[in-house]
Amino acid sequence: MSTVVALGLLLTACASDEEEPPRVTAAQQCDGVLSSAAAGALESTLGTKKFSEAGSGGLDRTVNELIEDQAREGRPPGHRAMCEVTAAATPKNEVRINFLLYEDADLYDDGTKWTAAGRHLYGIGREASTDNRSAYLFVRCTSPRLKGTDKQPARIESVLRFEKSSKGAYPANTPATREAYLTVLHSVTLAVVRKLGCEGDAGLPEKPVFAEKKWRGEQ
Repeated sequence: MSTVVALGLLLTACASDEEEPPRVTAAQQCDGVLSSAAAGALESTLGTKKFSEAGSGGLDRTVNELIEDQAREGRPPGHRAMCEVTAAATPKNEVRINFLLYEDADLYDDGTKWTAAGRHLYGIGREASTDNRSAYLFVRCTSPRLKGTDKQPARIESVLRFEKSSKGAYPANTPATREAYLTVLHSVTLAVVRKLGCEGDAGLPEKPVFAEKKWRGEQ
């Protein structure tokens, strides 16, 4: 083989290596807290097994922010997402998960018949609901790390939002979509409440339960 041909093959191999960077997996997202079921649900939600670079440090930052917010007087400010997951393939849709403290007035089950709007209620935590655009999970946490929760549990809300790209679309509002959202949100929320040291995992089961409930006022 001539030197020129050998050099050409070497350059081609190098170029090929550059075009195929190490794949970032679903399991690496959200500081690696996703269960195997949640990692699979994330792939299903975004329709890919390839993701943009996974961020890090979101778990510790979110836990510290919740501790600070619980000790603060008045309504706490908003914070960066605990994690953001972006599909590496087109369309580059995104899933974003945020945590905050809630008031009872923020709960969905207030007598509104949300089923007509496509939102479904599930028996996870204090309240869980989802449609094909977002999922919400509300829990109450008693922890020595959270000021005053021995008398009044901290009310923690987690939110998963599907952010579609300009070329993307929302998934169909089906049981499979809703359960995938809740599987991911439950897994991340469970990691946060355990990091906070919430008694009894803030009422969350080890695995999500997909039994639907009727909204208040529905027959």
